Amino acid sequence: MPKVAIIGTTTWGITLGVVLARNRAEVRLWARTEQEATKLRKARYHSPLLSGVILPTGLAITSSLGEALAGVKAVILAVPSHRMRQNIKALAKYLDGSMLIVSAAKGLEIDSNQRMSQVIADEITPDFRSNICVLSGPNLSQEILQGLPAVAVVAAWDEAVARKAHKLLNTPNLCLYTNTDVIGVELGGALKNIIALGAGIADGLGYGDNAKAALITRGLTEITALGVALGANPLTFSGLTGLGDLVATCSSQLSRNHYVGVELTKGHSLEEIIKSMNGVAEGVGTTLVAHNLARQFKLEMPITEKIYQVLYEGLSPRQAALELMEAKAKHELAGRRWRLFSLFKR
Repeated sequence: MPKVAIIGTTTWGITLGVVLARNRAEVRLWARTEQEATKLRKARYHSPLLSGVILPTGLAITSSLGEALAGVKAVILAVPSHRMRQNIKALAKYLDGSMLIVSAAKGLEIDSNQRMSQVIADEITPDFRSNICVLSGPNLSQEILQGLPAVAVVAAWDEAVARKAHKLLNTPNLCLYTNTDVIGVELGGALKNIIALGAGIADGLGYGDNAKAALITRGLTEITALGVALGANPLTFSGLTGLGDLVATCSSQLSRNHYVGVELTKGHSLEEIIKSMNGVAEGVGTTLVAHNLARQFKLEMPITEKIYQVLYEGLSPRQAALELMEAKAKHELAGRRWRLFSLFKR
């Protein structure tokens, strides 16, 4: 029976633990405090995050990192992006060369502008960096917990490592594909949250499906442009971790980022909205990082720019939408330094 450790009692962390334990893996879920671990052990469910889903007996809960990581074949970090560095620092001494290190976070680090795999690489022994994997895709926790089918991608720089992770983590309800474009898989999962904020705004303003389809499509173009500038394969963004995740997150009422966008149109402040939530809306911090990167690479990313202005400069959602619609239209594939698309301008 394979042994897997999961770091983080987030909704996604517990969901992965439940799915793997249902598939007969021995899963150890690490909680930050003994109080939290005891609460989970006694209740065997994590309300309100999982709406009363019973935790399988194969899912053990501990507040000891040493116990969580002893003899495991993989450790999955399902923590918010702003806590990734402190978590990987804490567990680095327990790693060994045979252990897969899987990031399941969909965000970027604000201070460094780094992807999660880069943050992990900074804090572990260089010899272990080849074991870093990233897990991403159109994965809404509530649906997966209900046993509904879902698909994701596990990526590593070495195809053999990706296949090893696939063999260990693939389940009947969460089917995994492999990829070696770590940059593209990570960026697709992180940047789509910005567009999901915009989709929530569009829905909150009652703009309809035509407008949201345009937002998703133009948003994908922005994601791809920035991704290519950072070294990703453009084809990755037409796959599960790009278009697939974007459609799911922009279309679903289960998306936290979509929820934030809707709530902003009701006149609530960002601070109020964040305080009302159980989980983290990664798009808020990712918007800041993407805005900085767009300026660094001199990329035109108008949707990202307007979402940034709404979140950080006090622009009203309605005014942001109006300004996007009033922007001077160019060739559909135009944009400063979007060299990727020059071949297709006809």
